[in-house]
Amino acid sequence: MSAPPSDAILSARGLTKEFFGFKAVNDVDLDVREGTIHAMIGPNGAGKTTVFNLLTKFLTPTAGTIVFRGEDITRLKPADVARKGLVRSFQISAVFPHLTVLDNVRVALQRKAHLGTQFWRSNTLLDRLNDEAHQLIDAVGLAPFANHDAAELPYGRKRALEIATTLALDPPVLLFDEPMAGMGVEDIGRISDLIRRIAKGRTVLMVEHNLNVVADLCDQVTVLARGEVLAEGDYAAVSSDKRVREAYMGSEDE
Repeated sequence: MSAPPSDAILSARGLTKEFFGFKAVNDVDLDVREGTIHAMIGPNGAGKTTVFNLLTKFLTPTAGTIVFRGEDITRLKPADVARKGLVRSFQISAVFPHLTVLDNVRVALQRKAHLGTQFWRSNTLLDRLNDEAHQLIDAVGLAPFANHDAAELPYGRKRALEIATTLALDPPVLLFDEPMAGMGVEDIGRISDLIRRIAKGRTVLMVEHNLNVVADLCDQVTVLARGEVLAEGDYAAVSSDKRVREAYMGSEDE
């Protein structure tokens, strides 16, 4: 078993997850290098989301180890991992629909400001978060919507708001689970540009089905098939791999 490279911020070795005897993930090694945008791709049922949930501790591995910033986090709980700076988003936008964009971001900022996440805090106390909240809102292109309820936003803007609330925690590593799911072309372009901007000075790991997005954004790609690593490298390398083409499209004999 090889040691993680020195610039790996997140690594897994021998990662395995069994469900009632079925190995959904089998002996996966993964290294996410600091400062890169890294994608996990693969056909449906490849085990991408399971690996993602293992890395973020929403599932406990049957075997294997996970190391973040040199620390073994294999047995930690999701909240403990998030506090250490490994923060994820979800396929479904997770914002408070009946709070404004500004209030959603202020809620996310409360933990960093040692104010907990208590909704009964006075506006006077929370107003000290406004400058930072507006900076985050502007960074994700939502400045014109700061006083709109989240429920009023179109889908792509809601995902941008979710990214703003994630950024409020100032994590060194962001994990995105299918950030382009359900989006039209215009929203995909907007969120791709946003991820590219916020990745400067951070590390991003994403599960993504849209291969055009992966080709455009990602420095490194890990391809999964049947719960195992099929190929790794930059997009040009993995897209030209015969095994990858067969995994996605089937062999010529089928």
